Amino acid sequence: MWINILLLMPFVVGIGCFIAARLQNLQLCKSLHITGLGLMTFATFVVINQVLDEKVVIAWSNWVYIDSLSAIFVGLVGIVGTLAGVYSISYMETELKEGHLDVRSYSFYHGFLHLFFGSMMLAVTTNNIIFMWVAIEATTLASAFLVGLYGKRTSLEAAWKYIIICSVGVAFGLYGTVLTFSSANAVLADPSQAIFWSVINGQAEGLNSNLMYLAFAFIVIGFGTKCGLFPMHTWLPDAHSEAPSPASAVLSAVLLNCAMLIVVRYFILTTKAVGFDYPQMLLLVFGLLSTGIASFFIIMQHDIKRKLAYHSIENMGLISFAFGLGGPIGMFAGLLHTITHSLAKALLFCASGNILLKYHSRDVSYVRGLWKTMPFTAVLFAGGALALGGVPPFGMFVSEFAIIVAAISADKPWLAILCLIFLTIALAGLTTMLLKTVLGEPTEGVETGEISKSSVLVIAIYLVLLLSLGLYISEPIMQLLQNSVGIILGQDNVSFSDMLLLPWQSLGQ
Repeated sequence: MWINILLLMPFVVGIGCFIAARLQNLQLCKSLHITGLGLMTFATFVVINQVLDEKVVIAWSNWVYIDSLSAIFVGLVGIVGTLAGVYSISYMETELKEGHLDVRSYSFYHGFLHLFFGSMMLAVTTNNIIFMWVAIEATTLASAFLVGLYGKRTSLEAAWKYIIICSVGVAFGLYGTVLTFSSANAVLADPSQAIFWSVINGQAEGLNSNLMYLAFAFIVIGFGTKCGLFPMHTWLPDAHSEAPSPASAVLSAVLLNCAMLIVVRYFILTTKAVGFDYPQMLLLVFGLLSTGIASFFIIMQHDIKRKLAYHSIENMGLISFAFGLGGPIGMFAGLLHTITHSLAKALLFCASGNILLKYHSRDVSYVRGLWKTMPFTAVLFAGGALALGGVPPFGMFVSEFAIIVAAISADKPWLAILCLIFLTIALAGLTTMLLKTVLGEPTEGVETGEISKSSVLVIAIYLVLLLSLGLYISEPIMQLLQNSVGIILGQDNVSFSDMLLLPWQSLGQ
């Protein structure tokens, strides 16, 4: 029952919000939104707990396949997404009061937000490789309306750019999907089962190696476009900066990771068919290029949200780089960084939303004196920026430390040094932003006071979660991470080196 609620309720709520838009009923839309968030959160915890107990949950005649790897991403959609949804209540009400939205567009926003949640849930839980592609394409269509919500020239341009680039990119992903299906169709005794990832995975050693070389290249280019990997990243800064801030949080913190999960799913198949060298090399190259190029763009940005968007490119590159390093530590680092980056980026986009509502500007040179105008938001914004920059004791320091350890363990110290240089450049960009926005005298004409207590609470929850992951990785999370690393590497028992233990930290195992 709870799987049905997890996968279908967002679509029911979305349609309900569209009906509310037709009826011009603001209260109905708000009630549906809150109910949908509550049910999605509860269903998320129930399903993850079921995966912890049973290892794999299969439903809908094998169309739904939730293992520990999927469960991590279900958690990101359900928990990080829900918090962003809670934040959007006060944010969008402020936009409504200030006349930037009417009741109809307010309701449409919430309708498309829940369709977005539903399509992401389907993308990370489906076992059907064709439907996996369909679900990712559906996320583009649902979220494009969020990007173009305000109807301004810049937002509409960003929405169309997003649709065109991602649709062309994901078309390459479809080529990779078809090649994988064709290869599986020739191997499996029952060709009708060639659409199911779990079935293909069981026979992946027999897949045509030449086809899988080509298929994985298409997959990385196609779904890598949706991840924001260089050079397919050009849609991302515009889309993330033009969307409403809570939608930007979901785009950056959740959507990019959903696409990365699909890349990892095909990485598993490809390594069994052709070995680890080729797929790891592709992920290393795209990952390091993305991290390096984005780090230089970060220091050039004057728009707060565009700066955060380039940080998304940098960190998705870092995740790809970690997976490309391989080994238990590399896979662990990539998965942990996926979680920590998701929390940090959601925090910062929500905090930037408070800043935008207060200052009516995203310009770093205009936003000054946050510590006086919004002291709580200022502290949380600074904490989130330091966490994103990999400063201890936040969780992103642990995951970035693990990535460096993975590079050294893989006998690639020069890659570790190069990665550290890029991370330092990115941190410099964040530090400059903090010094300009948080400190100094407040901008003239800006009133003192927080936007709302609920928005500050949501941002604070993100920061507490980031800090807790830096201090202690709980047993359930550690179990999901260990099981996921085992799934990626095809190993039953996976252990991590004591080198990952930091002086202040414990691993719950």
